[in-house]
Amino acid sequence: MSKEFLRQLPLFSELSDEDLDDLYRIAEPVALQAGQALMEEGDPGDSLYIATEGRFEICKRSGEREVVIAGSGPGDVIGEISLLEGSPRTATVRAVSDAHLMKISREAFTQLLARSPSAALGVLRTMTARLRNNETMLRQSEKMAALGTLSAGLAHELNNPAAALARSASQMHDSLAELQRRAAELAASGLSSRAAEVVNDLRRDLPGRSSKPVKLDPLARSDLEGELGSWMEAQGVEEPWELSPPIVALGWHAADLQGMTSVFAADQQPIFIRWLAAASTVYALIGEVGEGAARISELVKAVKSYSYLDQGPVQLIDVHEGLDNTLVILRHKLKYGVTVVKEYAPDLPRVEAYASELNQVWTNLIDNAADAMNGQGEIRIRTFAKGRDVIVEITDYGPGIPAEVRDRIFEAFFTTKPVGAGTGLGLHISYNIVVNQHHGLITVESEPGQTTFRVTLPTQLEKRP
Repeated sequence: MSKEFLRQLPLFSELSDEDLDDLYRIAEPVALQAGQALMEEGDPGDSLYIATEGRFEICKRSGEREVVIAGSGPGDVIGEISLLEGSPRTATVRAVSDAHLMKISREAFTQLLARSPSAALGVLRTMTARLRNNETMLRQSEKMAALGTLSAGLAHELNNPAAALARSASQMHDSLAELQRRAAELAASGLSSRAAEVVNDLRRDLPGRSSKPVKLDPLARSDLEGELGSWMEAQGVEEPWELSPPIVALGWHAADLQGMTSVFAADQQPIFIRWLAAASTVYALIGEVGEGAARISELVKAVKSYSYLDQGPVQLIDVHEGLDNTLVILRHKLKYGVTVVKEYAPDLPRVEAYASELNQVWTNLIDNAADAMNGQGEIRIRTFAKGRDVIVEITDYGPGIPAEVRDRIFEAFFTTKPVGAGTGLGLHISYNIVVNQHHGLITVESEPGQTTFRVTLPTQLEKRP
């Protein structure tokens, strides 16, 4: 590499001959083979490089994958941003082909900028172009990653009710046949008018019970099933341990059956109990089908509302509905250890908003809150009106944001998460949506054990000229 090559670069084009000689003298040559990394994301930013031969790809981790966000070649400056900020590398740079570069240390570069305003201006132009290009590509990557997360979450959430529907449907055929057999036996047993009245009352009661199944912990359920099974065994009922679960599931105990069977003849009691077990099984399956269908319908409705399909970009929206739909979308991440406490103000005014983008803000803030607590703890969502504004506060009780980085959390690419766990664009995008699109405010208050993000939205979206 010659001094003439350096002179052709915008970064050094206006350096004096003396400065250029100094730069050329202190530069260290670096050679890389194809596939070899020049720097890794997270490495210390202690130098910059000028590519003289070969091609490079610049990659950034987004979740579990690596995204190529840019390429570079001869004449490009690499690594100047982290060098100037004194921060870790924000991306990985890898040689695509055999390559050569010139390495300039932090000390030499600092001296160069101090001596040459033109070099400082060239660096500023290079950094601005790099940031603009990287942010554009990572925004798209962030949207695709968010779509992937949403799809994975929905697939997980839809799988449970869909599997329940398939299981219930497959069991329904045999269960209905069993119920018909037991109903025929019961009718042929010659019921008294009082016994027939009990059976008819139960037929009317069963649909309501199946729509609201009893919620019991496993130990309590096991105890009740054991008690009922023992009672039925004492009455001479065959296979009592198979008959007791569906009866207990719909809320009946041994004492209930003892009262009901008292109006039946001794030889009719086992027939009645087997009929009740068969009927309980069928109606429980019907309840499962209804619950699964309702869950799928809820998810479809939430997704449609979340994305505001078939609607204009700006609507008069219910903030509570957007928050609730976001919670449905994120349920797969929250349900295993996160408790959400909602303190919604009654009669909260609707706001004019880019609804889908605003839901992206709620997603970023709630998702970050869950991550801050490692998926275990409480998230509190509070809403209230103040003057002509609507305010949403999302609080987590995690470790808090260190004071020394609190002022930087809305910067593009800045993240407190480990390398590869975040792109550093979630809060930056949220800031732009709230402040630039909706002319609102987003602030954070944090201390050890509690962090609150506050979003302030005007109820009327100002129209830009």
